[in-house]
Amino acid sequence: MNMIRKRTGRDGRDLSWPEQPEPLPIPLYDNHTHLEFEDGTEVLDPETSLAKAEAVGVRGVVQVGTDLETSRWGAAFAAQDERVLAAVALHPNEAPRLAEAGLLSEHLSEIARLAAQPRVRAIGETGLDFFRTGEEGRDAQIESFEAHIDIAKSHGLALQIHDRDAHEAVVQTLLRVGAPERTVFHCFSGDAEFAKLCAENGWYLSFAGTVTFKNAPALREALAVTPASRMLVETDAPFLTPEPHRGRPNAPYLMPNTVRRMAEVLETDLEALCVRLAQNTENVYGEWENDEPGA
Repeated sequence: MNMIRKRTGRDGRDLSWPEQPEPLPIPLYDNHTHLEFEDGTEVLDPETSLAKAEAVGVRGVVQVGTDLETSRWGAAFAAQDERVLAAVALHPNEAPRLAEAGLLSEHLSEIARLAAQPRVRAIGETGLDFFRTGEEGRDAQIESFEAHIDIAKSHGLALQIHDRDAHEAVVQTLLRVGAPERTVFHCFSGDAEFAKLCAENGWYLSFAGTVTFKNAPALREALAVTPASRMLVETDAPFLTPEPHRGRPNAPYLMPNTVRRMAEVLETDLEALCVRLAQNTENVYGEWENDEPGA
């Protein structure tokens, strides 16, 4: 399938694709990626990206939507490729713009319609982002977040949360309206205390390439206190490329770098960690080879 977006704002960086990492000993899944983006000096189309990922032990991905266009594309792609499951949603930064245009309710209704498709296994990425949206946009973000939570619960789907500079408000919202049974903090960005809070509530913490960054000791401390049963892993590609390739293009095939760093932080066997991460991912989203959501 054709990609639909080009990544911008990459001037002055090395845009060559990093070399393939050593394959993982046990296959697992990238539970959050954006295959619709073109990035790098050479086009890495979705099918090629998935093949490169399979070659290093990343057997499947969750393709995540951020608006109607990407959500529709992801749902259609997942319906055609057994290596792909889809998440559909309106990104929190979309909510104020849509509300101002009088389109938020209409777009949420379309997300609910997409959620009924069997290869759509999550509602995401949704949540709250107070980094780019000021006070004037918070009500629309919260309205959208609550609607996405309701869609996830209505369809028995997982929820993928985007949480940027909004930990307290996200937690308050989840506790006020009731979190879906399977709730995932995508690209977890909190400290150890926040990790404990999330785990105590039965929520999943998904770690991305940021856990490998030299300036992220607090994130590694959060990983260290996260129960094994609550851990997931992702790329958030084409963003957040793990070390030693930070700043260069990212894709699911680079996830082994993040998994190996996680094993080092946890002082655990790499193979055992892969088994656990694969099982956790299937617990959240169901199996890639059938049409049933996770249980």
